[in-house]
Amino acid sequence: MRTPEEHTTASAIIRLMRGVVYRETDEETWSALERQGAAVRDHFDTIGVDVVVDDTEGYAYLRSQDDDDDDEDALPRLVHRRSLTYNVSLLLVLLRKRLVEFETTGSEGKLVLGRDHIVELLRLFLADSSNEARVVDQVDATIRKAAELGFVRQLRGHPDQWEVRRILKAYVDAQTLSDFAGKLGEYAEARPGGGDD
Repeated sequence: MRTPEEHTTASAIIRLMRGVVYRETDEETWSALERQGAAVRDHFDTIGVDVVVDDTEGYAYLRSQDDDDDDEDALPRLVHRRSLTYNVSLLLVLLRKRLVEFETTGSEGKLVLGRDHIVELLRLFLADSSNEARVVDQVDATIRKAAELGFVRQLRGHPDQWEVRRILKAYVDAQTLSDFAGKLGEYAEARPGGGDD
């Protein structure tokens, strides 16, 4: 029979293994991480996984420790690396840039973007197409993939409104954003009509 602390710790461990924990949507697990954080960290440390908690942004997630994959003593990866398509990578960087702009203006609350706004963000970088429906379908597929990965969330009752989740900051850091922004700028300038504004 588990003690209440053991039950709380086990629940927090299981919840983290399922994905990102947000303070605003899973207060019980968040509270458990605050009270039993050392036990949860110790559990994951034995299997080569770090528990990352961002108190400021209100999320926690698991990250594999930086072991050399070629080292014969290295543990197998529990948290898989995901390779993202160009469109998904592009969307994540554009959303991260938009999140920086949102925070810089001192806006409070959540960044919510409409589907049409996201289509416009991506349009410049997608292959030229005279088939508008095809472009929109491509963007919709990209948004769905970003949602599966937990970077955006569809607002309940508003199918065309997407909340940009702050966990994106952990995956697209400032240096990545800066590097990618430079490449996007070069790409936009190289396109016909680029830089004419």
